[in-house]
Amino acid sequence: MSGASHPLRRALDALERLYGPPAPPPVTDPLGLILWESVAYLVDDERRGAAFRALASRVGISAEAILEASPAVLEEIAGLGGIMSELRAGKLREIAEIALDRFGGDVAAQLRRPGQPGQPGLPPAQARRELRRFPGIGEPGAEKILLFTGTEPVLALDSNGLRVLLRLGYGKEATSYASSYRSAQKAAAQDIEENCARRVRAYELLRRHGLELCRRSAPKCEICPLTASCAWYSTNRPLVSRRSPRARA
Repeated sequence: MSGASHPLRRALDALERLYGPPAPPPVTDPLGLILWESVAYLVDDERRGAAFRALASRVGISAEAILEASPAVLEEIAGLGGIMSELRAGKLREIAEIALDRFGGDVAAQLRRPGQPGQPGLPPAQARRELRRFPGIGEPGAEKILLFTGTEPVLALDSNGLRVLLRLGYGKEATSYASSYRSAQKAAAQDIEENCARRVRAYELLRRHGLELCRRSAPKCEICPLTASCAWYSTNRPLVSRRSPRARA
């Protein structure tokens, strides 16, 4: 199919020209991804990465290592990732306990897809249910784990990427976040190859654009490369133009 038939692919190419190719995910192990989400709270990726690296180097990211660590050490590490460190240290232990109780300590083995060494893992629907047993992991988080581990080429989205897609006209925004998510995901999935690597790229580029330019409030439309195909900009252009520094110059 030609690129003209897939405007989202062209949009992603434009975002890659703007931001550069996305860096590889910091971790692709399923338990590591769950710990990555929980080791920090309301901080940027740099600070989250520092907290995760401290956990990996000082404790380890296996369920057994976390349960053997002292609460004081876990709380100190969690403190590197923002507020409520005591609560998040307890959350790390809860994650480790679930990993042992439900997955025998080897979450990756349960997610193994057909064709990988060993026995195939859980069917996708069951894998989602099992992953949602972990604190803080909802349906979008479970899909991110399945995508980033190469288990299933689902088009996962974070809230920033979802906002970008909705503004570009993919899906319809509803009062329910879950409904908005499914609507945008279904519409956009037709435009991106059903391939884990391509959809990880989409996840990262859409997320970054939502963080940097297509922000929830005061989006920087005046320097966005996607305005020509953005439904939200088309509707809100007069308001954006009045707010733009260039318009006031």
